[in-house]
Amino acid sequence: MNKTELIEHLAAKHAMTKAEAGRVLETLLDVVVTTVKKGGAVSIPGFGSFKQHARAARTGVNPSTGDKIKIAAAKLPKFTPGAGFKAAVDPKAAARKAAKAAEAKPKAAAKPAAKKAKK
Repeated sequence: MNKTELIEHLAAKHAMTKAEAGRVLETLLDVVVTTVKKGGAVSIPGFGSFKQHARAARTGVNPSTGDKIKIAAAKLPKFTPGAGFKAAVDPKAAARKAAKAAEAKPKAAAKPAAKKAKK
């Protein structure tokens, strides 16, 4: 899906014109870009979060010559998908993670009870 298709989908889903849907999408994207550019984070529960990631300066190798080169530090945008988004894309992995978390909880609950019994 590209930007035009997304605008058409928004317009059809929410009974608005394509121009209005385009302005809404542009505003959303502008807010995300501006906030991350300033070093802030944008979190959309269930979808994910956008934040700025700093990459340190490092030494690399030019693959054609083998010479060592210095790669400057950089600030990059980073997107981390939320649990709901991950579950929608791969439901089996989400089920495995939920089962693993449920399995770990009884063990964690048993430990504090054991400590109380010792006292």
